[in-house]
Amino acid sequence: MAQIELFYLAHSRTGDKGDSQTMSLTPYRAEDYALIARQVTAAAVRKQFGELVSGHVTRYDLPNLSAFNFVLEEALQGGVNDSLNLDTHGKTRSAVLLAMLIEVPDDHPALKTRAALGNV
Repeated sequence: MAQIELFYLAHSRTGDKGDSQTMSLTPYRAEDYALIARQVTAAAVRKQFGELVSGHVTRYDLPNLSAFNFVLEEALQGGVNDSLNLDTHGKTRSAVLLAMLIEVPDDHPALKTRAALGNV
């Protein structure tokens, strides 16, 4: 098994609902849905975000879309109208999620992509 950053396997979009951040995660390949489901749990996402999130993290599985939706509560320092944060909507926070390391088989196609980009 090899470790690779999640951004080689999936993309993400983020948004805000008050002080909560919403975040989609969609694998590039439907074949990676189960692999991501096993490793990118609500607890793993909570750990990845650390002190950026004060509340609960909930994962919603969307198997018909081969996607996930996460809700991170108390993640935006009060929300758009209250926060002094530079990114009050949390739009750039998908980079935090996509930097998560996950394990893939040694023959996974994403490892070839990473090597081709010089990121071995």
